[in-house]
Amino acid sequence: MLAIYTPIVRETTISFELEPPSEVEFQQRIENYQQQMPWLVCEINGEIVGYAYASPYRTRAAYQWSVESSVYVGEKYRRQGIAKALYTALLKLLQVQGFYNVVAAIALPNPASLALHEAIGFVSVGVFHRVGFKFGKWLDIGFWQLSLQPEQSFLINNHSTQPINPPLPVSAIQNTPLWDQALTTGLLQLQI
Repeated sequence: MLAIYTPIVRETTISFELEPPSEVEFQQRIENYQQQMPWLVCEINGEIVGYAYASPYRTRAAYQWSVESSVYVGEKYRRQGIAKALYTALLKLLQVQGFYNVVAAIALPNPASLALHEAIGFVSVGVFHRVGFKFGKWLDIGFWQLSLQPEQSFLINNHSTQPINPPLPVSAIQNTPLWDQALTTGLLQLQI
């Protein structure tokens, strides 16, 4: 996975990191995020060709029902449906866990990422202008959002004392048929 991510950091503005993380740091990210959210990997013929994951949108408690998503695919495997397959499975798993919103932050311009996110149902919610500086220029970040739960689940009576359940950890759904169904839904998207 780090072999996919390193050239993205070093050669593009897709990531706002200026230096690739070390193997130890990258492994720590995976372990930290996997405690609560899925981290999916697509492997073809023994080669890791892409990965997708969710991370906390923000750390304050009221944000716990929202996550940020990311997907990366190796250069020679792009435009083959791998990102869509990974995202399809990831979003289904997040929905099963009880998350309500997914936010995607996209460095602009990035037509391929915009097309992917919009094809899946994300909608543009705004742009922060000139918030990142990389390769000698100021860069914009666009934000796209996707609702994972039915609209009626967002409507809560103001006088209700009924709490909204916090999202389930990955471990609570990992060995269930819903986990397998979500992964199968993603696999069916592959065009390879």
